[in-house]
Amino acid sequence: MVDPLLGLLSFLSRSLLLVSAYGYMTPPVPFPSSLEKLVPNPSGEVVYQKSSVYGVVDRAVILDCGLATLLPDIFIWSFTKPGSQEIKNVVYDLGKGHRMQALAQTLGQVTVISNTASLSIERLALAAHGVFTCQAIYDTATEARFYYYYVYLTVRVPISKPYLEVSESSPVEGSPIWMRCNLENGTGPIQYEWHHENMNGSVTVFGQGNSSIVDVNNINRNNTGWYRCRAQNPVNSEQSDRTWLSIIFGPDVPQIDVTPYTMTERGYSALERETVSLMCQAQSNPPSQYVWLYNNSQVFGGPQYTITKILRMHTGDYTCLAQNTYLNTRSKKSISLTVYYPPDGLPTCSVEGTTEHTSLKLLCTWTGGFPSPKLIWSGDLVDQEGVNANTATLLYAQGTASNNSLFKCQGLHMAIKQPVECSVQPYSPAGEPQCFAYVTSNNQNLMLSCSWDGGFPKALVWWEGPGVQGKGGQEASNILILRYGTVRSEQPYVCHARHPLVAQTKTCTVPLEPPVLRTQRRTVTVFEGTDVQLTCSLMDNNLPSNEITWFNNRGVGVMDTSKYLLLRSSAWANLTVRDTDEIQDSGQYRCTTSNAVGGTEVNVTLVVKRYPMPPNASLVSVMYNSPQRNQVDLEWQVHNEEDYKGGWTGFILEYSWMFEKPGRRNGKNESVIVPHPGKIASIWYSSIVQDPEQRAHTLGSLTPTVTYQFRITSINHRTLGHPSAPKSPAEPRQNSLPAIIGAAIGGMLFAAILTALLLMYIIRNRNNNPRLHDLLFGRQHSQSRENINFPEDEVMGSAGGIEDVGGLSSSGPTVALPRAASPLTAPSQSATPSTGQPPTEPPFDDGNEPVNVTITVKAT
Repeated sequence: MVDPLLGLLSFLSRSLLLVSAYGYMTPPVPFPSSLEKLVPNPSGEVVYQKSSVYGVVDRAVILDCGLATLLPDIFIWSFTKPGSQEIKNVVYDLGKGHRMQALAQTLGQVTVISNTASLSIERLALAAHGVFTCQAIYDTATEARFYYYYVYLTVRVPISKPYLEVSESSPVEGSPIWMRCNLENGTGPIQYEWHHENMNGSVTVFGQGNSSIVDVNNINRNNTGWYRCRAQNPVNSEQSDRTWLSIIFGPDVPQIDVTPYTMTERGYSALERETVSLMCQAQSNPPSQYVWLYNNSQVFGGPQYTITKILRMHTGDYTCLAQNTYLNTRSKKSISLTVYYPPDGLPTCSVEGTTEHTSLKLLCTWTGGFPSPKLIWSGDLVDQEGVNANTATLLYAQGTASNNSLFKCQGLHMAIKQPVECSVQPYSPAGEPQCFAYVTSNNQNLMLSCSWDGGFPKALVWWEGPGVQGKGGQEASNILILRYGTVRSEQPYVCHARHPLVAQTKTCTVPLEPPVLRTQRRTVTVFEGTDVQLTCSLMDNNLPSNEITWFNNRGVGVMDTSKYLLLRSSAWANLTVRDTDEIQDSGQYRCTTSNAVGGTEVNVTLVVKRYPMPPNASLVSVMYNSPQRNQVDLEWQVHNEEDYKGGWTGFILEYSWMFEKPGRRNGKNESVIVPHPGKIASIWYSSIVQDPEQRAHTLGSLTPTVTYQFRITSINHRTLGHPSAPKSPAEPRQNSLPAIIGAAIGGMLFAAILTALLLMYIIRNRNNNPRLHDLLFGRQHSQSRENINFPEDEVMGSAGGIEDVGGLSSSGPTVALPRAASPLTAPSQSATPSTGQPPTEPPFDDGNEPVNVTITVKAT
């Protein structure tokens, strides 16, 4: 079986792919039962099978070779392009695994499906379109079977997004156009569909087929809108973006709309002073350009011609001319407009006084209009005069009409459908006339004002008095101007007021009086150094007054200074005298003012008193509060405090530098305090204590090496008391007795313990050192001789241990140990108790010289 297979492979390699020799074949395998499912191979003929497969670019496709459950012993895949006879190998497997050829990379991502001879091509390329041939060889127990599988692969390309091309984007109505749906890619057959979307948003299909071009003959304005095409093949479908198609046409005959819409037999009509709008519309693309003609003269350009407040001179013919500038075509239409005009606005009703306000006159007026309007009064009529074209008049005598009477005037005109009217209701002023006076700037004139506000019509007001020429009068208010200073209080000025609805004439009078000043206190008494306020106010007066002026105790006008403070308004002025002084500020102060009639003044007497002298104070205690001597505590008291009624404001603590030197006083040696060297004895440095209730103070920052003297003085505003007797600070109190006693007891205990230990040591070691034992204790006869020969030791022991420490004498016990007499010691070598000198020590001998031990404890 091996030789026939080798011969077959050689044939296939020469005829198809020139496959190189593969070495050896595997031993024959048993004929698989699944091979029976293949197409029979009668009499050793090669079996050929054909199939068609469709694939899409960039997608996946599977090409089958035989059964999926039966792997050929040898298979070879080849590819032939359409229109070519050349066969090229893609992949082959000769029993040792498949091997991919370079051609496979141009067809896509080619892989062999595991345990089969089928191919899987992912990301299919357009170059894979053609015939794939799979040559499969199955080795059976009796023979080798050959199969050829021809797979016709059709690679389809998806349709790309089409774009619409129009022969004319703005065709003229009635002309033909064509549209083309262009594609970049797409495998046929391709079907095309055409969509139209009008301006209302409705979409319709106006054409479809396999042609990418559609023709539109005799296009019209209804074809205006959005267009798009859709292309579809077996793979997918895409549609183009919208393209706007604008049909050029027009203009049609214009249509004119008039607002407000009013028709007459001559055409349109309007009322004068109304706003009339003429709107012209003509169908056209592009939109028409409009021109308005008035009596064949151009007056406006645009579709809407608005006439605000139309007048009768605007009556005439109006023509709208529509133009299509693209086609250079035009159309026009004319209308006739007639303007009717009533009188301006509405009728006006008014009322006025006549015959010096003794009668009431009612007027109704409505001027203008064509024809003239008709006016009719209605109401409580008394006397209606003739009605002319524009005015109707009513007359009432004084006091005959009431405040509740309402009169109406009705106006009729042919240009208005409904009558219009006005009304009037006369009424008298409320209350009484009001009179007051005021002065102009710089006091040049006095103005007397009289008013009677309200009422319809206004009341007639006039002044009577000295110098007033004639009655005259003005409505509602009247001002009489008089020269300032010429008015006298005995000359009255009376204001008169009259109204047609009031039977009697009203009057009011302005009192002309000089101003009146008042003060709270005519005499003001204060203590020296305080601030005092003097008051002055103006009593109510109808005449305005000048500014209130203050004069001081020397008759000089007062202004704001450091001494004086003025607070004032139009009705009062308060003078504050600061820091009063008895001599400078005591006296009479004057407050003055004036008006157009005269002047006035008021006097205030200011009495300034001195404060009484404050009570005397004396220092009770002056002592350093620490051994550092840099702070001193002071205490003092106030004499006769309960009898003093004037009060005081505080104290002055004073100190001066002094020096302490030795001297004699009263026949004794004592320290004498004198002024400090380099300092002036009369200079006292002060410190203020502002609390009058305080009785103690601590003063710091002192020099420890300097001796000071202190004194205290009470103060009361500007008055000083007598300074107290000076005192020097005492040293701080120290309790040294417990310390001295403790030190003495401690020293005695220490000496006793030390002596007892020494004696115990000597006694216990008397055999080792007998000479020391004998030296201290001696024999009985030696001790007797010492007591006889040297009695001064006892005297010295009792007289020693006295020492003067810091001026204080302290005595301490002296312990004298007994000692043995020495044959070398002479009485002349010891000091006597009267001299107070210690005895002279004997010469030192290293032999048997006795030792004298003395322990002295001093208490400090």
